[in-house]
Amino acid sequence: MALAVRKQLLYELIDRLDETDHQTVYDFLMYLLDRSRKERMVWERIDETDEEEALTEEERQQLQSDEGYITGGEAKREFGLQVDLP
Repeated sequence: MALAVRKQLLYELIDRLDETDHQTVYDFLMYLLDRSRKERMVWERIDETDEEEALTEEERQQLQSDEGYITGGEAKREFGLQVDLP
């Protein structure tokens, strides 16, 4: 669980820094903002992606076919798995 930090405390910490460190703090804050923006962009692209569009025609046919389908129990026995599969 993340701890909430009051903005005022951040301002006070920055004020206590030597002036020579201001550029470093600025660069780091810009890095954090950029990272946050990029993460949002990645999730927005994922949300916009239609999974069906990402499949080739051959992949769609394979998904719709029962050929080669085995149950989780069959896979567990065949491969000696120790986990329960659906």
